Amino acid sequence: MAYFRADLCIYSPESYSLDEKKEICNDMMSASKAVLADAMREDFEQLPPDARAKLLDMLCASGVESPQWWWDVLVGDGGPLYRELEPLS
Repeated sequence: MAYFRADLCIYSPESYSLDEKKEICNDMMSASKAVLADAMREDFEQLPPDARAKLLDMLCASGVESPQWWWDVLVGDGGPLYRELEPLS
């Protein structure tokens, strides 16, 4: 729904106030955060401990982000991904 509202806003920006546009952006960031990080973490946590360790090792060795990034997203407090998706004030 957040992205649908954003598409409408892009199509007709004059129909939205600045506060409404800010709300739409914040909704998009919240939805993206949920999809990107929360879903990955939830799936990761459902794996057995040995599978989690192997997957984390494989991701850390992949070179697709730093090992700290993977640790923060899957095990820690969300790290850089959560900080990048802060709501607009």
